[in-house]
Amino acid sequence: MSDILAGLNDKQLQAVTLPRTSALILAGAGSGKTRVLTTRIAWLIQTGAISPNGVLGVTFTNKAAKEMLTRLSSMLPINTRGMWVGTFHGLCNRFLRAHHREARLPTMFQILDIADQLSVIKRLMKQMNVDDEKYPPKQVQNYINGAKDEGFRASSMDAYDKHSEKLREIFAEYDAQCQREGVADFAELLLRCFETLAREPALRSHYQERFSYILVDEFQDTNRLQYQWLKLLAGSQNAVFAVGDDDQSIYSFRGARVGNMQDFQQDFDVKEVIKLEQNYRSHSNILNAANAIIAQNKNRLGKNLWTAAGDGEPIRLFDAYNDTDEAGFIVDEVKALQKEGVELQEIALLYRSNAQSRILEHALFSAGLPYRVYGGLRFFERSEIKHSLAYLRLVSNPDDDVSLLRVINFPARGIGTRGLEQLQEVARGQNTTLWQAALQQSGKIAGFVALIKILQEQCQGLKLPEMMDVVTSMSGLRAHYQSEKEGEDRIANLDELVNAAVTFVQERDENTLIDFLTFASLEAGEHQADPGRDALQLMTVHAAKGLEFHTVFISGLEEGLCPHEQSMSDANGLEEERRLMYVAVTRARRRLYFSHAQSRMLHGQVRYNIPSRFLDEIPENLLKRLNTKVAQKYPESAWTEPVTRRHETTPTWRIGQNVSHAKFGAGVILAYEGGADARVQVSFRLSGIKWLALEYAKLEVEKRL
Repeated sequence: MSDILAGLNDKQLQAVTLPRTSALILAGAGSGKTRVLTTRIAWLIQTGAISPNGVLGVTFTNKAAKEMLTRLSSMLPINTRGMWVGTFHGLCNRFLRAHHREARLPTMFQILDIADQLSVIKRLMKQMNVDDEKYPPKQVQNYINGAKDEGFRASSMDAYDKHSEKLREIFAEYDAQCQREGVADFAELLLRCFETLAREPALRSHYQERFSYILVDEFQDTNRLQYQWLKLLAGSQNAVFAVGDDDQSIYSFRGARVGNMQDFQQDFDVKEVIKLEQNYRSHSNILNAANAIIAQNKNRLGKNLWTAAGDGEPIRLFDAYNDTDEAGFIVDEVKALQKEGVELQEIALLYRSNAQSRILEHALFSAGLPYRVYGGLRFFERSEIKHSLAYLRLVSNPDDDVSLLRVINFPARGIGTRGLEQLQEVARGQNTTLWQAALQQSGKIAGFVALIKILQEQCQGLKLPEMMDVVTSMSGLRAHYQSEKEGEDRIANLDELVNAAVTFVQERDENTLIDFLTFASLEAGEHQADPGRDALQLMTVHAAKGLEFHTVFISGLEEGLCPHEQSMSDANGLEEERRLMYVAVTRARRRLYFSHAQSRMLHGQVRYNIPSRFLDEIPENLLKRLNTKVAQKYPESAWTEPVTRRHETTPTWRIGQNVSHAKFGAGVILAYEGGADARVQVSFRLSGIKWLALEYAKLEVEKRL
């Protein structure tokens, strides 16, 4: 047996050594999917099935792509630099750079990140005199990106009324504006690549012949266009090796379509569905809880995680009186774990909604426990970095209107709103870019033009790190931040941008400005771990996907929070909430805590809750209840808060009580909000969750046999 196959279990070995055929690999959490994917590529190269340049490996993050290439380098004596392994957007960018003429793009086209795209939309809507209250720019942005993710242009969008007609009009004008400026947003990269391949048969045939093997990671996260792109590249002959886990599909709000996995089996006539069920991360009690929860979902391909690591500790369940009590419990347990020798960075606090973090943060701060909110402001999203990159983009391509508008008056140089409006009017009247219009101006705008020309001259022949230093200094950014009261951190970030350029050149052997700017745009959405002290990790369950920890706390396990109230009336939404819970549970390696509070302050209101239905789906023998007698600590009058009708002094209803309604049927009371217009939240079995005014609710106690 080849050395690269050593240590694989039977199912992993079967997947890695499959003959040339399309296959679906159902890879459960902690089952070694990255190893399988990487070893599959190495095995194909080692056996001569393909050359390194004949592989197309698609991932969802640059981090995953880099990890795959690093592993390949350690497994085989090959140069991985030229391999086509990367994200959908990264690979499409590479294609469009190579074939910009066929794609009808300028050679030096720039990539708009989310913030810059929104800026373009706002500017365009102002030019079109569109009411931004009736058409909020963020909603317009979501409309455009959602359409592109589905593979649609403005001309393909249906218009049912005046509102949708206006959205379609803005979409069309936006596309035209981007084409004039030579810029592309993230969604455009994939759509433009797809359209070019579909339109150019010779180009399509070339890449179909080159990439006879296509391997895709996290297949459950693909959207409609990504799936169509893969089908187009694969044609009718190529083998697609799709690795994913339908039980971890949690990004429908981003357009992910879990149904692609089932469509894949039919569209590619998949004969091999291999299930990787042996888990190398967690103990059995944790996995059995995850299996029990996810088994309640109807629409799944089905698998059952298991491990040889033993049962491990029971899952600890804490029933708190309120959210403060819950946070205090977590603090106490974290301190105990510290005494046991567990590092804080190996402990994660997970929650369904960002709004839940405040009370946890306050408790941790009060206790002197360092913590980090995972997914905070990222390096390339910090304002000083975005300003620096804007200047660099103008050095590369002064016709980039988005970058020009960002820095034409930053640092402040006396160019006011009226001056910018006049500049835009000139550009619009001449159907040209703002830069071309600025070349005709005098006064302060002419001074800005002169600055950019000087920067272009000074950067000629310089290496990337030297360019960064020149631009951040001569633009006035460093002097501006040095004058700020708390500008030290911003200056340090400007220094770090220079460091990023040095590292970029060393790792990629690329030294052109356009390469670095492309890298910065593609990296802008990814988390970069902050260096520094050992700290507790706080994050939403969505942010936790792909991570693992020694100990995991899952807080706020209450109806209305987890599962979230917005999804409980929809079967598909509830199944995704259950998949979220499955993801949360499988982040833990050794110890897992569940907690819920009987009352919680959310959005300025005290809400009274019942435990999440997901807790009821876990076998009792897997749980260790830490406070089975909450009433001993809190009097009944406090922890069973009554719900009363207006004008009545005698309690009529209670949280958790089964009720019935003439129109909505049987249900259970979830929450209560008092005041002059007291109301109750009821989860009806057939009608979903509804808020009902107590005075008019006409609820009755449900009669049970």
